[in-house]
Amino acid sequence: MTTSGELNKRITLQAPTQVSDDMGGFTVTHTDMATVWAKKTTHRSNEAIQSMKETGIAIHNFRIRYRREVKASWRIKEGNQYMAIIGPPMEKDEGGGRYWLDITVSEAS
Repeated sequence: MTTSGELNKRITLQAPTQVSDDMGGFTVTHTDMATVWAKKTTHRSNEAIQSMKETGIAIHNFRIRYRREVKASWRIKEGNQYMAIIGPPMEKDEGGGRYWLDITVSEAS
């Protein structure tokens, strides 16, 4: 069972936003939607070769208080690190009125 005291990481939920580039196209930026407390759990980390260089990849889970608006197209910012959400956010009901949202992300370094 998760307690509010375990929510010890401050993260920002960001949604993609299309901004006109004044040439008929657009650029995707991200807009801060909410800053929340989260519990971070690392599931695995490994190294991979991407674009001819070695890159570290980690898979994390963030558990936050339930928010229905969070989408898989969003990303999470923790400090100066940006992480892509890699699956649909999963609602968790622990009973007693405790609802959480588990968000799985991929972090490349």
